[in-house]
Amino acid sequence: MSTQMLMHSKQPQVPFVDLAAQYRTIEREINEATSRVIQQTDFILGREVSLFEEEFAAFCEAKYAVGMDSGTSALELALRAFDIGPGDEVITAANSFIASALAISHVGATPILVDVDPSTHTVDVSAIESAITPRTKAVLPVHLYGHPAHMDPIRQLADKHGLVIIEDACQAHGARYKRKRAGSLGHAAAFSFYPGKNLGAYGDAGAVVTNDLGVARRLEMLRNYGQKEKYHHQFRGYNRRLDTLQAAVLRVKLKYLEKWNAARCRNATLYHQFLDGCNVVLPHEVAGAESVWHLYVIRTEQRDALKEHLLTRGISAGIHYPIPIHLQPAYRDLGHKRGDFPVTESCAEQVLSLPMYAELTQDQIEYVAKAIRDFMSAGQDAHSVSKSLDQGPSASA
Repeated sequence: MSTQMLMHSKQPQVPFVDLAAQYRTIEREINEATSRVIQQTDFILGREVSLFEEEFAAFCEAKYAVGMDSGTSALELALRAFDIGPGDEVITAANSFIASALAISHVGATPILVDVDPSTHTVDVSAIESAITPRTKAVLPVHLYGHPAHMDPIRQLADKHGLVIIEDACQAHGARYKRKRAGSLGHAAAFSFYPGKNLGAYGDAGAVVTNDLGVARRLEMLRNYGQKEKYHHQFRGYNRRLDTLQAAVLRVKLKYLEKWNAARCRNATLYHQFLDGCNVVLPHEVAGAESVWHLYVIRTEQRDALKEHLLTRGISAGIHYPIPIHLQPAYRDLGHKRGDFPVTESCAEQVLSLPMYAELTQDQIEYVAKAIRDFMSAGQDAHSVSKSLDQGPSASA
């Protein structure tokens, strides 16, 4: 169906994400997998967990994966596995979901925020070195929107200053940097399997990926009360275990992740094509990076009005993230003020995430693009009229 036909039929609805559409494609496998766990009553750290850990580690081209109950737990326990705690500082991006900073705070360390690169929205590498102090213990780069951070210079800085690198790969399942998978680019990496992620569970879930056996073994104990064997507690651990039912769901979905990521890439290309030249800033991949397009994020100074316009056309869009971490009341104690991170603050005011998921159709993308073009064109026409009125009558009148 063409966009013309769509416009003349009942107004379509384009959700921001459509998990039901995905479920319909794998319904039988999901039902079989969850039923198997229930029938076996294998609910806590069951066989599906260890199988998923093996499979996800292989997918990330890493040696080990340790399942967690959320991406936030994955970030926190990854930091704890490297003995990062009170008195330490961890450098991370100001433009991220608050969980990146919360994990640092929860271990007792101090998040040191730095601004981001305007072309990728990931951490500005040039800002990292100036933020390093004698208390800096780690760098936590965020692979934002599915696009990997610029890891080569980050690794060089980490090697130079003896720092740990923990990737926040919570939005980057399958992304590559210089042909290497996100998850294999630092000392460890945290993933979230929140339902809307490229690889999403049917509830909260997460994992830490690493090539360090010692770190993996410590993570296994950290998530499970600090015990190596039942009732033998080596230290004060936590209850942060990946649920067996969620692992069963993730094992089914992991088989399709490459296909789904390829569809997201195709959809991003269509957005590029249909939105070219329409006076919004489009996202792009930088050299050496392969995004998995967890989000397709445009920028415009008319963001809020455009979002409302899309809603009137039945199109849901999101904002990631409207209030930067450094301006959140929760982080008032860091002492930052408006203007400290200008690129991050500009993103907060201008970014708009368009519908993006594997099942999105070309007709839907074209419909979204037309709605944006209509809005921008109307805005330009209004601006032209206003400018003409401001200038008054011409000299020849």
